[in-house]
Amino acid sequence: MEWILISVGAVLIILGMVGSFLPVLPGPPLSLAGILCMHFSAPENKFSTTGIILFIIITTIVTVLDYIIPAAGTKKFGGSKYGVWGSTIGLIVGLFLGPWGVVIGPFLGALIGELIYGKNSQDALRAAFGAFVGFMLGTGLKFISAAVMAFFFVAKTIAALGRLI
Repeated sequence: MEWILISVGAVLIILGMVGSFLPVLPGPPLSLAGILCMHFSAPENKFSTTGIILFIIITTIVTVLDYIIPAAGTKKFGGSKYGVWGSTIGLIVGLFLGPWGVVIGPFLGALIGELIYGKNSQDALRAAFGAFVGFMLGTGLKFISAAVMAFFFVAKTIAALGRLI
């Protein structure tokens, strides 16, 4: 049973990392689920209570901030909901265009969204920049939290493998 939970946890950790970039997957909560799989896999794999509580708090904060930061960035730079939606759509399209698509897609999507909203090009550029900055900050926070959980998961997995050898 231990290795089934560890395997499921590994899949969740990977999905959590991917979910940091894909808006359709909740990255940090998936990573947290992976950590919990490891925690409950065997008594030797348990995290401390403090560690689990910290992972839950960090996941909650990052998940809430992921909804607040892009909108705040867009509003700070004079943008609209069209810019936020455009940024998200731009990311999804950008995923099919490789690494540069992930960087450029949200910005171009926000710019197009603001132009559709009716902004002049200068205001649309400023709002798109705000949406892009907010989006990248949110994505960065999600990725960092997922990566930290992945690190601890891998460390526990290596320790579990060490017990087998």
